Amino acid sequence: MAIDVLIAEDEPSILESLEFILRRAGWSVSAVTDGDAALEGVRRLRPRMLLLDVMLPKRSGFDVLKLLRADVALQSMPVLILTAKGQQQDRRIATELGADAFVTKPYANADVVGAVRQLLGENAGSP
Repeated sequence: MAIDVLIAEDEPSILESLEFILRRAGWSVSAVTDGDAALEGVRRLRPRMLLLDVMLPKRSGFDVLKLLRADVALQSMPVLILTAKGQQQDRRIATELGADAFVTKPYANADVVGAVRQLLGENAGSP
């Protein structure tokens, strides 16, 4: 089965919440908990998009994003960045590295679902 969203998040409660809301919205989801696993997962699973936390063990979300954008086979994959509230510098850096969208933690479930829907090119009004 093709994976719609690969989530890279190391905080168990946030990861569990993201998996739940995205599955409930109808997407297939896989998850990893560090930056190295995110890169490996993207290459192996070829998800439709990556939901990427900035603060990850082993390799930061910024490093993951930089490597994805440098890989011709993966550079067009949509990437949604999770940033902590008030981290304007994170948003600026992520934008410069090629992030497609942002959701700020703490987030509203509807914001995450809406951002994923937009990045996957799905109409919010369709069933």
